[in-house]
Amino acid sequence: MTIENTLFAAADKMRGSMDPGEYKHVALGLIFLRYVSTAFQRHHDELLDKYGEEAAEDYDEYLSEGIFWVPDAARWKHLSANSKDPKIGVMVDDAMRAIESENDSLKGALPKVFGRAGVDPGVVSGLIDLFSNIKLEGTPKDFDLIGRIYEYFISEFASNEGKRGGDFHTPKSVVEVIVDMIEPVKGRLYEPCHGSGSFMVHSEKFLDAHKYRREDLAIYGQERNHTTYGLARMNLAIRGIMARLEWNPEGTLLRDAFPDEKFDYVMANPPFNISDWSGDILAEDRRWKFGTPPAGNANFAWMQHIYDKLGSTGIAGVVMANGSMSSMSSGEGDIRRAMVEAEAVDAMIALPGQLFYGTQIPACIWILAKDKSNGVAKDAKLRDRRGEMLFIDARKMGALVPGSRKQKELSREEIARIAAAYHAWRGEPDAGAYADEPGFCKAASMEEIAKHNYVLTPGRYVGAGATEDDDEPFGEKFDRLTAELRAQFAEGRRLEQKISTQLEKLQ
Repeated sequence: MTIENTLFAAADKMRGSMDPGEYKHVALGLIFLRYVSTAFQRHHDELLDKYGEEAAEDYDEYLSEGIFWVPDAARWKHLSANSKDPKIGVMVDDAMRAIESENDSLKGALPKVFGRAGVDPGVVSGLIDLFSNIKLEGTPKDFDLIGRIYEYFISEFASNEGKRGGDFHTPKSVVEVIVDMIEPVKGRLYEPCHGSGSFMVHSEKFLDAHKYRREDLAIYGQERNHTTYGLARMNLAIRGIMARLEWNPEGTLLRDAFPDEKFDYVMANPPFNISDWSGDILAEDRRWKFGTPPAGNANFAWMQHIYDKLGSTGIAGVVMANGSMSSMSSGEGDIRRAMVEAEAVDAMIALPGQLFYGTQIPACIWILAKDKSNGVAKDAKLRDRRGEMLFIDARKMGALVPGSRKQKELSREEIARIAAAYHAWRGEPDAGAYADEPGFCKAASMEEIAKHNYVLTPGRYVGAGATEDDDEPFGEKFDRLTAELRAQFAEGRRLEQKISTQLEKLQ
C-alpha cells in the first residue's frame, strides 16, 4: 500500500465516525507517537547490542541524542499488540500522559482524546494497524515523509472544517514563497499566529538546505487556539526544532506575548477579515503608527502589529486577503497610503486562486521592510530601494494538485522565479540583474503608485505579458474563427430544435 493510499484509508476511516474537528488530534497524535516510539526503539536496540540492558534503559543516553524517552506502556509495539482491546483509546491517552511526564518539553502538548466517549475504539484500533504499515526509520530521514503526512491531514480537516479551518494552515507552497523571499538565516524569527508551525519548519529546512547553522536562528511564536498550539509543539518537537512558543488565549492583538521584543524576521498568515478583534478597546494603541484600523476588520491591525515587531533592519512576509490591496472603506485606503509613503512596504505579490484549503478567498503577500535603504551606508553591496516598490503578479501560476479538481499549488520552479525576481530587485550579491517583465513583475515608482491612488494590486502595474505569435496571417485567422463561430451557432440552433421536439413529445 502506498503512503497516499494509507493516508486516504485513514481519513476514510475517521470520516463519519467522529467530528472533523477531531481528525487532527487523532491522526497526527498517533503519527507523533509512532515516530517517537520508532526513534526510541532504534536507539534502544543500538544500545542493547553495544552495551547491554543497563545502557538501553538509561534515560540520559536518549536525552544526550535528542531522543524522547518513551516508557514501556507508551511504546508502539505495546499499543500495536493491544490494538484490539476495547480500551485501546484509554491506553493511548495514558501513553501520551506517560511521554509528557518523562519529557518536560512536551508537557501539555500531546492530545488525550482517544478515550473519549465519542471516539470509536475500532477507529483507533484501525488507525494503529494502518500506521504500523508506514515504514519509518526513526531518524531525520523520516521528516519529509512525516511532513507529507502532516500536510495531508491538515489539509483534510481544513477542508472539512470549512473556511475557518484555513485559519491555522498555510499551504506549503505559500510558506515556501515567503521563506525563500525573506531568507531567515541569522537572527530572530517571529510568528504572531503560528498555527501548526509550518513557517518555522520550512525555515529550518531552508537553513539545512543552504548549509546554515540552526543555532543562528532563534524562533518565537504565539497562538490563540490551544489545540493548534499543541499541534505546532508536536510538529517542531518531532524534528528537534527548538522554539519559544506561547499559548495566548486573549489573542496576539489584544495581548502581545513578547511586548518588549523586536525581530529580524516575521512571517504570518493571520486570519482574514476578522471583525471581532477588540478594535474598540485598542483604538488608541501605540502600534497604529499609520492610522487606526477599522473596528470591523483586523487586516491592517495585523499589518501594523507585525511592522511594529520588526527590528531596525527587519523584514516580514504577510499573507493577506486581496481586499487589503485596494479597500478604501473605513480608512483602510489612508492607512495603506501612509504605509507606502513611509517606505514600509517593499513588495506585493498577487497569488493564484485555489491555493488555500477550505476557502476560495483570493490572497496576496505583503513584504514589509523597516529599512528599504538596505543599510547602504554600512553595506554598499546592497541596493537602496527607497522611492519604489516591486510588484509581482503570480495569478497565472500554479497547477492542480494531482488527484484534485480544485486545489492548486505552486511548483518549485515558480516559487524560485518569484523569489529570484525579488532578490535581483533588492540588488543582492549573485542574484543577477533585475529587469521588469511585462505581465509578471514591475518596479514602480512612488509617483506611479500615487497615480493609482495607492491601490497596490500588481495587475495594475505589471501590464500584459507578451503574446506568442502563431505566424497565421490576420485575414486567414479572421476567416477561420468566423467559420468556427458560424458552425457553433448552427450547432446551437440544431440542439435547440432537438430539445423543443423532445419537449413536445412529453405533452
